[in-house]
Amino acid sequence: FALLPFPVVVGAASRAMGIHTAIETNGHYGDRLSDDELANLDLVLLGIKTWDPARHKALTGMDVAPTLRLAERLAARRTPIWIRFVLVPGLTDDMADLARTAAFAAGLGNVERVEVLPFHQMGRFKWERLGLDYTLASTEPPTPELCERACEVFRTQGLKAF
Repeated sequence: FALLPFPVVVGAASRAMGIHTAIETNGHYGDRLSDDELANLDLVLLGIKTWDPARHKALTGMDVAPTLRLAERLAARRTPIWIRFVLVPGLTDDMADLARTAAFAAGLGNVERVEVLPFHQMGRFKWERLGLDYTLASTEPPTPELCERACEVFRTQGLKAF
């Protein structure tokens, strides 16, 4: 009798019952996932803020390397990925940086689609309720034109983006 980590047991049991398994993650703790845990995933919704290490550190306070390593591990396993990219005017809308992110995603070979998610203010109340400084209070959502430009950057790399 051996105790297995919770995700391995649930993932294996779910797959044995024919239930599709997926996780949504920013990938930062992807190194903690074992190969057995990854084997039980049918899909990973992976949030990528930027490909650029300095920009990612400035935006999140964390390194982007773990996220990119997880993406590469998933590509080696041929596990399907849906990239989730939040478009924030003034922070993640640099088209040259976005092009590098798109090239990385396209090079993986297992990215089924890219969701360009327009920034919004709906989560602002959480920051206020927690008593945290909400630094994006004056940030406006991206225009539909900017969203379309971002999608087109991914499409030029052969990816489905919307």
